Amino acid sequence: MLYAIISEDKTDSLPRRLKARPEHLARLQALQDEGRLIIAGPHPAIDSDDPGQAGFTGSLVVAEFADLESAQQWADADPYVTAEVYAHVQVKPFKKVFP
Repeated sequence: MLYAIISEDKTDSLPRRLKARPEHLARLQALQDEGRLIIAGPHPAIDSDDPGQAGFTGSLVVAEFADLESAQQWADADPYVTAEVYAHVQVKPFKKVFP
């Protein structure tokens, strides 16, 4: 089943985000290589593809996991969690309708 992992950044998280980014992207790449990643990306803090020093307000990952517990465990182990980038992470089932 698909699960949405919706994360909200802490204030002034950009330096920690940048430091943890290579490990975070490696985990997403592994999901993609396994054919389980639907979409992933950050939410820019301003209306721009490159928000610069404004940074990001959070992230969205939609991926396939065996169950909610597996999705939650994967989210809990994210480098952005351990680097204290995220203030809050919510994991919930997702039903893809379009496209």
